[in-house]
Amino acid sequence: MTTQVIVLNGGSSSGKSTLARSLQAVLPSPWLAFSIDDLVDAMPAALQSQDGGIEITDGGEVNVGRDFMRLQDAWREGIAAMARAGAPVVVDDVFLGGPSSQQGWQKALSGLEVLWVGVRCDSAEAARREVARQDRPQGMAELQAEVVHQGVHYDVEVDTTGKDPLECAGAVAAHVR
Repeated sequence: MTTQVIVLNGGSSSGKSTLARSLQAVLPSPWLAFSIDDLVDAMPAALQSQDGGIEITDGGEVNVGRDFMRLQDAWREGIAAMARAGAPVVVDDVFLGGPSSQQGWQKALSGLEVLWVGVRCDSAEAARREVARQDRPQGMAELQAEVVHQGVHYDVEVDTTGKDPLECAGAVAAHVR
């Protein structure tokens, strides 16, 4: 069966978005790319101040509520629908819930051929990238660097620390059927 979805999981500033764009460059056919940041950006501003939404503290901790989770489930189903309709998709996500986050994707992507990719980056390098980006609270990258991988199972893992994004994309693309 042909790979229909590539799920990239890694902490903030680990290089997932750059890897997704690099995969689009190296894969032989066109792939759509969607990020958890796209979902957060699409949500109403009110969900960033309500208990049921998403809260990102000054120290980089992320807390999500019931409303966020409901919309995230619908977003996952929408991504899966695109893949089922014939559009191969790269997803860039942060599994804050570890195995339960992966299980949410597994439920939505049931019946599809999925490549699970762990995107790792040394926490000091991710923190350096975070400062350079200036669009994340300092501390988020370090908080997420390892916890997002605990209990998660992958088909392939890449470490973006000091590696060329196209090299990492080539390693992932080698596992795409």
